[in-house]
Amino acid sequence: MNHTTVLIVGGGFSGIAVARALLADKTDFVILEREPDTGGVWQSNTYPGCTCDVPSHLYSFSFAPNPDWSSTYSPQPEIRAYLRRCVEQFGLLPHLRFGVDVLAARWDESEQRWHVTTNEGDWIAHVLVSAVGPLTEPKLPDVPGIDRFRGTTMHSARWDHGYDLTGKRVASVGTGASAIQYVPHVAKQADTLYVFQRSAPWITPHDKRSITDAERAAYRKRPRKQRFERGKVYAGKELLVLGMAKYPRLMKALEGVARKHMERQVADPELRRAVTPDYTLGCKRIVPSNDWYPALQRPNVELVPRALREIREHSVVDADGVERDVDAIIFGTGFHVTDIPFADKVRDRGGALMSDVWAGSPRAYLGVSVPGFPNFFMMLGPNSGLGHSSMVYMIEAQAEHVRLAVAALAKAGAGSIEVTRAAHDSYNSDIDRKMAGTVWEVGGCRTFYQDANGRNATIYPDWTFRFRRQAIRWRPDAYTLEDAR
Repeated sequence: MNHTTVLIVGGGFSGIAVARALLADKTDFVILEREPDTGGVWQSNTYPGCTCDVPSHLYSFSFAPNPDWSSTYSPQPEIRAYLRRCVEQFGLLPHLRFGVDVLAARWDESEQRWHVTTNEGDWIAHVLVSAVGPLTEPKLPDVPGIDRFRGTTMHSARWDHGYDLTGKRVASVGTGASAIQYVPHVAKQADTLYVFQRSAPWITPHDKRSITDAERAAYRKRPRKQRFERGKVYAGKELLVLGMAKYPRLMKALEGVARKHMERQVADPELRRAVTPDYTLGCKRIVPSNDWYPALQRPNVELVPRALREIREHSVVDADGVERDVDAIIFGTGFHVTDIPFADKVRDRGGALMSDVWAGSPRAYLGVSVPGFPNFFMMLGPNSGLGHSSMVYMIEAQAEHVRLAVAALAKAGAGSIEVTRAAHDSYNSDIDRKMAGTVWEVGGCRTFYQDANGRNATIYPDWTFRFRRQAIRWRPDAYTLEDAR
């Protein structure tokens, strides 16, 4: 049996941020990472063209700027390497255990400890932190016959680099952020590529460019210059809150930019109709790309503006019943976001699974704490996602909140700390009130942001600096402390 004060599950951005915060208080902790290396989502997503769609200066820790980004939008290998450097810089390697997958976690009320079962033995911890993130478990579509297919299948987050797509007939399912990045690359290899589009995405022009040697030298010599650039990017992104969360009609201006981008790149009126969304821009994630529309117009690419209805042994069938023979299927169909997989592993003080407690609609205080789950915190939990800016900003705020909670527990010499039902319910009522009237509610789309009951359980519908202010300002009245036994 292994013991630690704080057990962190996940070694990506969230796990690293929590670990660094705990280091400041010299708190004992261990990080369990199921992959062979750190990186989180940037360790598992290795598809061709994988790049962050948030500018590099903002998609990095404020306390660990990287002056050596090669581009204004970082490619996956650089982000993964950056996180590895952070682990080394902060001295986290001795705390990491790789190849360890958490199978179950239960709270022992008599011991006031978490008992965690993994594929590599059991752990007992005073505090448990889930830092697995929302983009962890690939989601496959519920299509009849998916198990009958005799060709090759892969998900964008489980890319099969050993399979050569050259000369193959390929079906790509989904038109989200990942597909929009990998399709242009697959189109150059495949003999035939069918792109199945259930709903058209809004595409904006991409302003990605290489960062010059002179710029990198300036960032190394004058770190304040890079902090200033980060501030500019943050302010520009935050302005989108006006249209997304406050006055959705303002999104028409950016929608006009996206329409002009489409008109410049798509000449064929029939294709243009097929790729024109029927909802307000911002209702789904906005994706920048200069390569998506040209890829769809390659002679070997066919856009199928319909959902996939059936998969057969050597073919796929669309909603109109048209069958197409294929050698491989690529699923760019996203992740289990609102049906949080970790919630199927962790049990409250009464033995109930978190997923059962939530009953299809996950809620948490600051996306971090849930009543009935003492000494448990999660990173990037319900309603802490963003549709406009960098999740790293939210991660840093939540990591500080976790540190404050652990510090309060230690200072009081208490056995447990738990968010009050009143604080939790008040916070979530405020979230629901602010969500009403946002582009995500009135924009006319159905997205992965919405849970099984139709509630938007993903997005934070307000200014991010307000979230940060709430998260890092400790409220003793929001939590109850119970004496150690």
